[in-house]
Amino acid sequence: MSGKKKGLGRGLSALFGDEKPKDKPQEIKQSNTVSISDLSRNPYQPRQNFREEKLEELANSIKKNGIIQPIAVRPNKSENGKYEIVAGERRWLAAQRAGLHEIPVTILDLSDVESLEVAIVENIQRDDLNPIEEARGYKRLSDEFKYDHESISKLMSKSRSHVSNTLRLLTLPSDIISMLEEGTLSSGQARPLIGISNASAIAEEIVAKNYSARKVEYLIRNKKGNFKVKQVDANIIKAQERIEKVLGLKINILNKKNNSGKIVIQYKDLEQFEFVSDLLTKN
Repeated sequence: MSGKKKGLGRGLSALFGDEKPKDKPQEIKQSNTVSISDLSRNPYQPRQNFREEKLEELANSIKKNGIIQPIAVRPNKSENGKYEIVAGERRWLAAQRAGLHEIPVTILDLSDVESLEVAIVENIQRDDLNPIEEARGYKRLSDEFKYDHESISKLMSKSRSHVSNTLRLLTLPSDIISMLEEGTLSSGQARPLIGISNASAIAEEIVAKNYSARKVEYLIRNKKGNFKVKQVDANIIKAQERIEKVLGLKINILNKKNNSGKIVIQYKDLEQFEFVSDLLTKN
């Protein structure tokens, strides 16, 4: 994205107290204690679901120790004297369960884009989003704030391919997206299903038989979406994994019906290429 106004690094350092922002992209006001009812959730919050058992654990901790780190908020634009949570929504929910009436906050002056940035990074770094929530957060940065994939990758300290692959998960059928949200399917298991016509049926098979992400990738690549597990030699997958462990590189074994085929060794840089070359040319 061209013309990105402010770096998130300053926003996070301000939020978590690592350092003072040099040019004050967001003013930090004195911490306060406010009524818990004066807070509302962040409309830019990428996380939609909080696990009940984790909330209960946090509520019990708050009952015992109180809230150690203030919740980061910004003034509510539509209600004077009210505040919108920037980071710490899980603590706010747990505090309600713990019966607190007031809660410590740090009031920040953040724009909408900075609020979304902080909410996404705070969640990913401190309590991982599920892949779909992460993807939706990236999509909001793209759709609403005109970030391209390169800008998102720099912002999140993720590779560009990770950002692109995560966003592509949103193109999967709704039932597979639900599996990802529920945690019954991992992003590694689901990613090879993108663009496959019978993806939903394959996803059910993956969950039922607990196929690893590596096995799914192998099956899809070799069967081109024709998911016939009985035709796949498990020994080939084991051999592939064994060679990968020895070399420390990604290996693809492509085996045909007549047991001819090829082994593809993937390398990422010149050093890895020279390693493979030396290994294969040793006398």
